[in-house]
Amino acid sequence: MSAEEIVSFLRSLTDGRKQVTKHARYSHLRTLFNFIRENLSPGPPNPCDAPMLKKLFRCGKPVQWDILEKETVDEIIFRTTNVRNRVMLELMARGGMRIGEALNLTPKDINEQKLTIRDPKSGKEEEVVFIPGRLATRLKDYIGKKGIQPGEKIFPITYGAARVISKKAGLLVGVHLRPHDLRRHAATYASRSGIPIEIVSKVILRHSNLATTQRYLGKINDAEAKRWIENLYG
Repeated sequence: MSAEEIVSFLRSLTDGRKQVTKHARYSHLRTLFNFIRENLSPGPPNPCDAPMLKKLFRCGKPVQWDILEKETVDEIIFRTTNVRNRVMLELMARGGMRIGEALNLTPKDINEQKLTIRDPKSGKEEEVVFIPGRLATRLKDYIGKKGIQPGEKIFPITYGAARVISKKAGLLVGVHLRPHDLRRHAATYASRSGIPIEIVSKVILRHSNLATTQRYLGKINDAEAKRWIENLYG
């Protein structure tokens, strides 16, 4: 197999995906060819070692996101007076849900504090999200008041509308808010509250590996580092 054929295959497999995903798929294929050469059929060099492929599918520099403090997120939610919008923001901030997962949620997916995500991003048939009891009660009350039927979407709006809602909610406290910022907050707040990273990864974010989760966790500045040290030893 030539390098050009591999490029064509990987592009068809990762079209529209993030560079980190493209790099991961390239790495998997490169590992497969190495295994074949070393264990099954020794022969020519690994075609994935071609400089062109390494350049096309290299992983970019990790992005360090600005993480919102709990007080800021609490104020954003408190100031959001529209019940639908508030519940939707809370599902992302308290349950770590992706915006698409929240928008696709229906009453039949809800079992008290346990929410079922159908056809998740991971490719699994379904995943489970756990939310706080008070949020579960607000969600149930909202569904009841609106008379939303079991198979109907609880939030029948578009991605664009959800992004606008998030942006307007952030402006209430003077921050630029994107829906995914709330998911990152859920992970970082849990981690800094002492929750083991394995729980943050597998339960809150539902990632397949810890490396992905670690990219979500916010960078700690000097002031915060000093505060944590004082909390521990002061």
